[in-house]
Amino acid sequence: MAIGDLALGQEQGISTEKDAAKRVVNDFSIQVATVNGSGSQSANSVLLKSIFGMGVPVSGKNLFPSNIAGLPTWYTIRASKDGYVARKKYIDLLVALNPETAKDDILALPTHGVAVYEENLNLKQYRDDVVCYPVPFDKITAAVCPEAKLRKLVRNMVYVGVMAELLQIDMNCVEAALKKQFAKKQKAMELNFNAVKAGAAYFAEKLTKQDPFYIEHMNATAGKIIIDGNAAAALGAVFAGVTVVAWYPITPSTSVVEATIEYLKKFRVTEDGKATFAVVQAEDELAAIGMVLGAGWSGARSMTATSGPGISLMAEFSGLGYFAEIPGVIFDVQRSGPSTGMPTRTSQADLLSTAFLSHGDTKHVVLLPGSVKECFEFGYKAFDLAERLQTPVFVLSDLDLGMNNWMSEPFTYPETPLDRGKILSAEDLNRLGGFGRYEDVDGDAIGYRTLPGTDHPKAAYFTRGSGHNAKAGYTEKPDEYVEVMERLSRKFENARKLVPTPVLERSNGAKIGVIAYGTSDFAIVESLDEIKGTYDLDIDYLRVRAYPFAEEVHDFVAAHERVYVVEQDRDAQLASLLKLDLPAEQVTKLRSILHFNGLPIDAESVTGELITREGL
Repeated sequence: MAIGDLALGQEQGISTEKDAAKRVVNDFSIQVATVNGSGSQSANSVLLKSIFGMGVPVSGKNLFPSNIAGLPTWYTIRASKDGYVARKKYIDLLVALNPETAKDDILALPTHGVAVYEENLNLKQYRDDVVCYPVPFDKITAAVCPEAKLRKLVRNMVYVGVMAELLQIDMNCVEAALKKQFAKKQKAMELNFNAVKAGAAYFAEKLTKQDPFYIEHMNATAGKIIIDGNAAAALGAVFAGVTVVAWYPITPSTSVVEATIEYLKKFRVTEDGKATFAVVQAEDELAAIGMVLGAGWSGARSMTATSGPGISLMAEFSGLGYFAEIPGVIFDVQRSGPSTGMPTRTSQADLLSTAFLSHGDTKHVVLLPGSVKECFEFGYKAFDLAERLQTPVFVLSDLDLGMNNWMSEPFTYPETPLDRGKILSAEDLNRLGGFGRYEDVDGDAIGYRTLPGTDHPKAAYFTRGSGHNAKAGYTEKPDEYVEVMERLSRKFENARKLVPTPVLERSNGAKIGVIAYGTSDFAIVESLDEIKGTYDLDIDYLRVRAYPFAEEVHDFVAAHERVYVVEQDRDAQLASLLKLDLPAEQVTKLRSILHFNGLPIDAESVTGELITREGL
């Protein structure tokens, strides 16, 4: 089924004859429909980076099948002169190269949209209200690629050439993107560039432009980078000093560890070739987090990466880490559930399960990055927090942020030293004469710890997942258990002052507020701009970046009459956490806007909900 089909949440856009005649520059979306495993990823990346090279803000999103090669896949590129990067609810230009979905794809186009397609598909028979450009992709590919086995891969580059000529993209930018894509493969670069030029030549010689869409040079991408959130998180972990990685592959988090491995091999190998890190692919996610906590207990900075099903398996060990107070970092790249769900669709539905993962009274620190830059920064900060608080720390990204390409400002090199927390050395123990592992001697509810191998007779202590007292001795005494549990609660409360603070994105003293986190941010920013421009209505906006919530969240709710909580799940999980956290008199102010069809949330949907609820 095509992404444009209404069953997947795509709606047809409406335009007019007047709109069709107007020149549309640097403000539209392109959808490329191909077959999974056909090499389309390289072509899509080249087109994206060519537009980026023209100085135009751009974002790219994959929609691919979760099982085998040969099934439909779509890639959407959004060019936005205003810098908007959220998914658009409808597309403007279609490149239809998959016969299985071609009819559905063109039927989903808005009136006066554009369709580029293999001429044998004869898609014009289905629409007389869109601009059609039939192209003999197979014939052009055969002419430029003598080797039949390579044609499937090269064919996609022909579409890049057609689109470059159609949109008037500078061919120098296309060539630069190709050179970067095939940096170490000169012959491949030349073959693919020939395919690009052949596609451009065909359009220039055989077709006449009839649509209003153009790419023109801007200067809005200078100094910026393109990276996906998983790679950014991996880089943050390496900067944080991670030395132990234990994991089990699962979509969409696998590339977090794959990128981490590549960075470790590049930066953590001695001159004589010795690795200063350990990466272990465990038998399952339960074993992986066990290894992470074992390494954290011994003093290593350790991590794993997973998604919802893996989080479920990690419950028991997560409780051990919380109760025994052992540091470790868990990256959760959220996907659609429950159960296997839709493994290659995005979601924000792990928030509640992660915040309270395990049985009993358990609360975890959760970081909520909203950009690739924050994936890097929180990937770094999570390790400091885990050791400062002596507890597992979760970093919740999602498939949209983790696996898609995003434009970003360059990352800032960390300037602060690593925070290893409250660790006692042998010299400290000589001075103190001993210590109680779970004693709160500083009033911050965090005890001191020693690391295995500390050369002092009083360095040892028992690490228990069973009842224990302040001295780490076994106990089932009610008062001693209550003392430990109340201290853990105080520690969680104190974490409010240590986690990343929320960002007040818009503040105009409005009566209405919006709260969200993560990738919902991109749609909300665009939506609130649209509402201000169309209805002259100011709406304040606070982006939450961590749980436990900082006091600024309470202040924001108190300052508004109504607060809409926008999130990408069915059960209003962020709103539920807020209701548990807020004073009772503030809870009634909350209203939910929910999006959970597996596609990234779009501005049009947010706008529609807000103006309907507000009676505009």
